[in-house]
Amino acid sequence: MKNLSYSQEDYLEEIYNQVLKSGHAKVTDISAALNVKKASVTSALIQLSQKKLINYAPYSTITLTSEGEKLAHAILEKHKSMTAFFKDILLLTEEEASENACKMEHIISDKLYKRFLQLYSFLKEYSDKNEKFSDELRKFLS
Repeated sequence: MKNLSYSQEDYLEEIYNQVLKSGHAKVTDISAALNVKKASVTSALIQLSQKKLINYAPYSTITLTSEGEKLAHAILEKHKSMTAFFKDILLLTEEEASENACKMEHIISDKLYKRFLQLYSFLKEYSDKNEKFSDELRKFLS
């Protein structure tokens, strides 16, 4: 993904979340959401701006470029689908599922992610149609 560090992906995902909520992001809000210092946010914003993924100027709101939005959307979708798998199939809590998804979304290859989605879709559909399988899976995981 355009040679982004894990940290840069997290910043881009958070900017995207804020843009979805209010149309733009702010350094203070990013800092609070990611629990990092404003100076760290500013440094990351400069890097993302240089990669032409965000529109950023000091003391201004932050928006995504079209390329940044596309990339951020893909990161968020990966996070959501992995969280859902961990929650629905592995029966983790929402918090634990999201925390693990956040860590894993950065290292999973495109091929593995595609297979992961196929497995999730298969298991979800099969367990929805087969109550016995669902019960056995719950027993197995408890």
